[in-house]
Amino acid sequence: MAKVTERYESLVVFSTKLGEDGIKAMVEKFTELISSNGTLENVDEWGKRRLAYEINYETEGYYVLFNFTSAPAFPAELDRIYKITDGVIRSMIVTRV
Repeated sequence: MAKVTERYESLVVFSTKLGEDGIKAMVEKFTELISSNGTLENVDEWGKRRLAYEINYETEGYYVLFNFTSAPAFPAELDRIYKITDGVIRSMIVTRV
């Protein structure tokens, strides 16, 4: 039986307080995590952008978009890891059509 996979898109906003090296390390961490649990199709770094509203006294964030395919159970685990990782301001995972 074929392995069931879904296509996902995950947008993550990292804190600019991490600095360039910290942000780079976070992007690498999540790139490796997603690659080891699925197939990473694309990593699109949007860079530093102004937030629509202040979050935790921050007005800017570093945006990164991950496109990947994985088993349906993985996004829940990825979301859990985003939530417990210091330096992640916001994250969102959606299914792509």
